[in-house]
Amino acid sequence: MKRQGLLAINAIVVFLCLIGLWQAVVWLNHLPPYILPGPKLVALALHDRYLSLLNSLWITTKEAVGGLAGSIVVGVATAMIFAQWRWLRQTLYPYTILLQTVPIVAIAPPIILWAGAGILAVTVVTFIICLAPIIANTTQGLISVDENLIHLFVMHKATPAQILFKLRLPNATPNLFTGIRISAGISVIGALTGELFAGSTRVGEGGLGYAIIYANNQMETSYMFALVLAATVLGFGFFFVVMFLEWVFLHNWHESSLPQISE
Repeated sequence: MKRQGLLAINAIVVFLCLIGLWQAVVWLNHLPPYILPGPKLVALALHDRYLSLLNSLWITTKEAVGGLAGSIVVGVATAMIFAQWRWLRQTLYPYTILLQTVPIVAIAPPIILWAGAGILAVTVVTFIICLAPIIANTTQGLISVDENLIHLFVMHKATPAQILFKLRLPNATPNLFTGIRISAGISVIGALTGELFAGSTRVGEGGLGYAIIYANNQMETSYMFALVLAATVLGFGFFFVVMFLEWVFLHNWHESSLPQISE
């Protein structure tokens, strides 16, 4: 837990350094606010429009969490099926990679047609973007079990379900969290991307992605940067929540979360 705290402090320090660098670039180049507003102007825009920003942040959070949670459930279930039937894994696993190459601009129209514009459609887009890392990492963990351990379970007449839930799934937990860490970051990107196409059912109201486009069209550059900053903070928040959950589940037994000798 101490290591996670230090990582959080380091991230905050780096963030503050980036803010300072941002202000220095504005000062040294005498950039007008409509090109690059300074941190102070962004802070003022945040203060003046914080209610709208919080509303947009809440909408994007729901979309990202919904898509991520759905991808975890479906991804783990799919990986468990792949782990049980090798022929099925060899047949269908390559097609899961296609999920990472599907252009959102191509699938957004049918998603909007089926789900309607708004939160549900954006959640579906987020789900599609987050699913592949969960399947890939969890499948790798499930099939990377020592054969000797499998033989030991078979010797004690363990059923396939017991082998799956008592041996393969615990072994795959670190890999699962690796996939969740990846998907947690891109879930925010997925939500923002989905909002560009199906982010709102009412003009001027929507998640961060929709609000960014709306602010840009209204030439509200400072507020647009405040929205981008909020999206960045949301991504960091997701990442650290996943890191904390990983520590909770793994710190008592897995070497990846145990204190290192050098520490």
